[in-house]
Amino acid sequence: MPAPMLPIAIPSTYFTNGQRATLPERMASATPDMMAAIHKITSALEALGGHLYLSDLFRSYEMQRQSHLDWKNGKKTAFSPPPGGSLHEAGRALDLDLKALGMELADFWPIAKEHGLSPIIKAPTPDVNEAWHFDCRGSHDLVYEHYKSGKGTNFKKPYEAMAASAILSIGVKVDKFGAKQTEASIQSALIRLGHDVGNIDGGLGQKTKAILEQIGVPFSDAPTMLTALEEKLRAVFPGEFE
Repeated sequence: MPAPMLPIAIPSTYFTNGQRATLPERMASATPDMMAAIHKITSALEALGGHLYLSDLFRSYEMQRQSHLDWKNGKKTAFSPPPGGSLHEAGRALDLDLKALGMELADFWPIAKEHGLSPIIKAPTPDVNEAWHFDCRGSHDLVYEHYKSGKGTNFKKPYEAMAASAILSIGVKVDKFGAKQTEASIQSALIRLGHDVGNIDGGLGQKTKAILEQIGVPFSDAPTMLTALEEKLRAVFPGEFE
């Protein structure tokens, strides 16, 4: 089964009738490991007198499309990729209120890292776009490294490949793969299990077949193979499923 998405109640940057509201339901869901990270970071910040308030978490396909259009039309200054390119679409990215942290961004970075969140910018500079954005990469970081090393070449940036992998893992369609969603998910799973299958493109060739047979997954119909691989992923990365 795909990685689950769980509902989460967390204070937001929005207000209703003068009272701080929880994050709207349409955005308030995350993978299990992201949810665990949010709870741990919330506790760590509160112990130091700070707070974790979110303006964004999960985005549906349509929400991501609108965010991208808003960027293209100049309604928002921070870059927002088209659907298929953001970890928000996998419940693995959050945007937070920097001022509510109660500390300098540079001091927050180690706290975030300790609990599994990675910044999207290279240095803790609070006045740059996306300083507020943090990812829970999980096993999909292996896809990032796979593409960064040049083993995959069909995405412009390793981050885009990682995002596509994460989105597939929760059972959401990625336009790039057309009718080969399940096949692309198989390739993503194999990379996360430590195997070099080349590109995530939905094409299951002899190389992929050999790897599947090597790890004890008979080459059969795509849904059956994916189910077997998801069980292996659950064993290796239990926090992403429970």
